[in-house]
Amino acid sequence: MLGFGARRLLTALLQPQPQRWPLQPSRDMRLVQFQAPHLAGPRLGLESGNDRGVIDLNAFDSTLPKTMIEFLEQGEATLSVARRALTASLPTLLRSEVTFLPPVTRPDKVVCVGMNYVDHCKEQKVPVPKEPIIFSKFASSIVGPYDEVVLPPESQEVDWEVELAVIIGKKGKHIKATDAMAHVAGFTVAHDVSARDWQMRRNGKQWLLGKTFDTFCPLGPALVTKDSVPDPHNLKICCRVNGEVVQSSSTSQMVFKTEELIAWVSQFVTLYPGDVFLTGTPPGVGVFRKPPVFLKKGDEVQCEIEELGIIINKVV
Repeated sequence: MLGFGARRLLTALLQPQPQRWPLQPSRDMRLVQFQAPHLAGPRLGLESGNDRGVIDLNAFDSTLPKTMIEFLEQGEATLSVARRALTASLPTLLRSEVTFLPPVTRPDKVVCVGMNYVDHCKEQKVPVPKEPIIFSKFASSIVGPYDEVVLPPESQEVDWEVELAVIIGKKGKHIKATDAMAHVAGFTVAHDVSARDWQMRRNGKQWLLGKTFDTFCPLGPALVTKDSVPDPHNLKICCRVNGEVVQSSSTSQMVFKTEELIAWVSQFVTLYPGDVFLTGTPPGVGVFRKPPVFLKKGDEVQCEIEELGIIINKVV
């Protein structure tokens, strides 16, 4: 019998999902964290093939760590094992057999960037920032790609934001923009769920509390390694609520690209493997609609980025 998490994932995947962009080649490196009823604890895996079955990396090599952060900390040594697994003819677990966890859990930091899309600035009728606007979420807000988003009773204005997430693979401080990509492990899809009342009017208009309620940072489905993404700054990005497209843009609209963001933030803090950058959202969020629209119980939010995949979160 399937466990609750597996049933929930299977239900999500069986729902109609518009395929807008070509499927990725099967040899892309798509690292995942997952668990299964017949396996002990969380494990590392690879999404394999266009059916996205999962290769159990820990079964392939029992010396590999079982968390993504430990995997990234070991650098090329562990990545080379994953490459060997990807090219070998290995059995895969069906998606219905596993529960996908966030590709990274408990990172040292979640760095967020505000107003980082030109078209999103136009939507708000505000100038394009001259410097990156940086805020944060607590790591406790992170949930998996098919987990539920819980509406907190403290907020009546919970909104959606699809974002490209960058995952750091190498420690660094005062990183030059020209060296920044050497510190990147890869990319994933993020949903920067936002309580607008707390972000815009409460807490002295500091953004943190409105951004960091539990379940407010779904991530996934996979960490797609940087060598599998030819141009992260030219990807279609969209969000659908109950099947209706509410955000549709391109990461080419980003004001500050990955390299600039890493160089900027690393002036202030040391970056560690597993750190997550949420790089901003395009236009179409609920708060700037006329009248404003917010999420309610029963809604389903799909966040999708070309080449990276789709995450599906039910609102409860």
